[in-house]
Amino acid sequence: MDKIADLPNINPSQLDMPTLDKLAPVGDMDHPPRILMLYGSLRERSFSRYLTEEAARILEHFGAEVRIFNPTELPMVGSVPDNHPKVVELRELCLWSEGQVWCSPERHGAVTAVMKNQIDWIPLEMGAIRPSQGRTLAVMQVCGGSQSFNVVNTLRLLGRWMRMFTIPNQSSVPMAYKEFDESGRMRPSGYYERVVDVMEELFKMTLLLRGRADYLTDRYSERNERSMRAIDQSIKKI
Repeated sequence: MDKIADLPNINPSQLDMPTLDKLAPVGDMDHPPRILMLYGSLRERSFSRYLTEEAARILEHFGAEVRIFNPTELPMVGSVPDNHPKVVELRELCLWSEGQVWCSPERHGAVTAVMKNQIDWIPLEMGAIRPSQGRTLAVMQVCGGSQSFNVVNTLRLLGRWMRMFTIPNQSSVPMAYKEFDESGRMRPSGYYERVVDVMEELFKMTLLLRGRADYLTDRYSERNERSMRAIDQSIKKI
């Protein structure tokens, strides 16, 4: 087998071989895990919001610091400048977060416009800052009828596109109107226990990965591109 140095189109100096010291936690990790929660409905009696709030209670019980973004009055993406107060709020919460929970109803077999609009406002990069990359992610959905996984599958796709670490477990609550009481609390059931499982897994994975996001999202292709750009700039100065 050829050595890496002998392979074409590979710059060995830009390869970053993993070592234990690079996987060690970085910085002050004494604060509770910071979890941002997004839901995809504006209805007064919103089951996706109820499920999100129930999940938030579980996360807070585990010791996380939780913030829930209210999508009301968030304009459609591209319709206002990036300095709109709701856009700024959402992006600042993304930067604050170490993990996220996305929960949407299923509408026409897909996520709602409310849910997608929030995700579309989150850029992959803002200069050198990456609001979503390296964060952990848990996905959930509520269904008006029988159980479906269309929404969580779509949210997983979006999470991958946003370069997030989506945990394996997920929650899909069928006939959600039967699973919540009049006050919006989730009734005891196997579906509730699954939500506990998902939040527990998210909490654990966030603890394991936080402080390592920069290292885990650092890529050979990007390092090589920076190196080539630096060489080009040096040549231009000659």
